[in-house]
Amino acid sequence: MGRLSLFQRIFLAGTLAMVVGPFLWILMNSFKYQIDIYQGTWIFEPTLTSYMDVLFSRRSQFTNNLWNSVVVASISTIVALTLGTLCAYSLHRFRWSKWVSGGILAWLLLFHMIPVITLVGPWYLIFRHLGLYDTLTGLVLTHVTINLPMTIWLMMAFFAEVPKEMEEAAQVDGCTRVQAFTLVVLPVVVPGLIAAGVLSFVFSWNEFAIALNLTSRATATVPVGVAKFAQDFEIQHSQMAAASIVATIPAILIMFFGQRFVVRGLTLGSVK
Repeated sequence: MGRLSLFQRIFLAGTLAMVVGPFLWILMNSFKYQIDIYQGTWIFEPTLTSYMDVLFSRRSQFTNNLWNSVVVASISTIVALTLGTLCAYSLHRFRWSKWVSGGILAWLLLFHMIPVITLVGPWYLIFRHLGLYDTLTGLVLTHVTINLPMTIWLMMAFFAEVPKEMEEAAQVDGCTRVQAFTLVVLPVVVPGLIAAGVLSFVFSWNEFAIALNLTSRATATVPVGVAKFAQDFEIQHSQMAAASIVATIPAILIMFFGQRFVVRGLTLGSVK
């Protein structure tokens, strides 16, 4: 590859600034006093007051929001991975009619395109009737529902890369169908499991619309907790910035360690 032209360098620098700039701005505001934010000062005395207020203040519920998000994101990711992997394997390996498998995949794709906010109303009525409204269980079920189509489609791409002969050889050696799946196929598609798991966890961690409408103060997740710093008569900019930085750390760490698997999963099949 040749050297980048001046235009390409300017374009990349501008793109980087648009991506990193807002994060750095929020990071800087998280170390400011409220008065410094109002005055728009660039030179200020850094303080950890906002972080202390967000994490250790008695009036703050943000640590509870963090715990709720960890529980919901972790459980929903495990359930979505389990169901999505089994469904993808079944659709790809078993002798389903093309109309059946194609119809299921088409419906999953169509469902994934539906705006989540349109589903909140029906879920609210159903959960109120079943006693699941304002519970972490109900929130887990909704997150599994919205992440399952992506998981199935992604795992289908990875199962397509596994030769059938590997399973047939394992069965010839005495393995059952289940043993061939767990001992031969699953270890091969571990990158796909990691990619689907990372995406499911991050999507669940950042989900806002469902949590805002189906939870209260006790069961609210991180995005809702961050939004609560914008009140009717006051916007706590510094606390909101600090909470945003704290909420971003888990997602950044997970994406950092799973980045290459996510990239492989999203580009699988694009180049032969």
